Amino acid sequence: MLGVIGQWYKRKFSDPNSLMLLLLIIISFAILYVFGGILMPVLVAIVIAYLLDVPVTKLEQMGIRRSLATSFTLIVFFFMCFITAVALIPIISKQSVNLIKEVPLIWNSAQLWLATLPEKYPSVIEVTYIKSMMAGVNERIVGVGEQVLSASVSSIGNLAALLIYIILVPLMVFFMLNDKRFFIESISTLLPKERRLISQVGEEMNTQIANYIRGKVIEIIIVGAVTSVAFTILDLRFALLLGVLVGFSVLIPYIGAAVVTIPVAIVALFQFGLSAEFGYVMLVYFIIQALDGNVLVPFLFSEAVSLHPLYIIIAVLLFGGLWGFWGVFFAIPLATLVKALITAWSTPKRLTDESSGTEVSETMENAS
Repeated sequence: MLGVIGQWYKRKFSDPNSLMLLLLIIISFAILYVFGGILMPVLVAIVIAYLLDVPVTKLEQMGIRRSLATSFTLIVFFFMCFITAVALIPIISKQSVNLIKEVPLIWNSAQLWLATLPEKYPSVIEVTYIKSMMAGVNERIVGVGEQVLSASVSSIGNLAALLIYIILVPLMVFFMLNDKRFFIESISTLLPKERRLISQVGEEMNTQIANYIRGKVIEIIIVGAVTSVAFTILDLRFALLLGVLVGFSVLIPYIGAAVVTIPVAIVALFQFGLSAEFGYVMLVYFIIQALDGNVLVPFLFSEAVSLHPLYIIIAVLLFGGLWGFWGVFFAIPLATLVKALITAWSTPKRLTDESSGTEVSETMENAS
């Protein structure tokens, strides 16, 4: 057994480039795992910098100095965020409070309906089973309410953290965009000489992450806006709140759409009952989900590496459990990173050397 492991290690990591790539991954993972909470503002700034790098680069190509292009892009971006927050947050907060107030009414209606099931189907459903189930759900609801209350009280202490985000994140984004070349050169000087595979994986992941962040933000905005407008036209209550939930559900592929279907169906059922209006709401919702999965996602992520749905779900569960929201947000890029690492380690050294030599010779021929 040890001989098999030793042969596998020599085959995969006898190349110093492979060993350096493995050490870099281990060190990066350890830093994020230990200091992830402290470095969260830095991660947020990196996400925003990836999002705004394209307009800054376009303005620079038009002859505008990078510092001016960065300042203008940041002012426009944060101004739009401020206007959106001022316009949407009060409405969403009001709808959230109203929905929370109506949850007991919705649950009482559900209890009355469940109580009629033993009379309709006496041979299938027993009264004792319905009562025990409702008692368990009631206890669970009380526990969830206590958790929400404690979370709201503890959130008061997060105001200081919010101020840190408001002040530090824009500054870090400005420096990351304005001094992009300086940081790239500084990072390259820290890397070891044996960095052929590190450069290969790094270039691939840089493109993948940039495309993913921009595409995912665009997808959230489009899906959330279209859903909110559609629910408003259908006169569904809490249309904006549900639209925002549907928009953010695209962060979690497959799982998010399934989870958000529950509140949409409950609100529509409580408002319209088993009527044609309820059918229209659910039909429109499923059409939006189908268009998102079959039209919007292939268009926005056409350059992304295709991953099997099972791998995506496993990545969401694994990285979400490790790093919460940001683990879920970066689940697909991290899964793509794992795939890129496996591809890099599985590629024979001779082939990569020959391909790099061919690229060098072609570059010299083109230069001559």
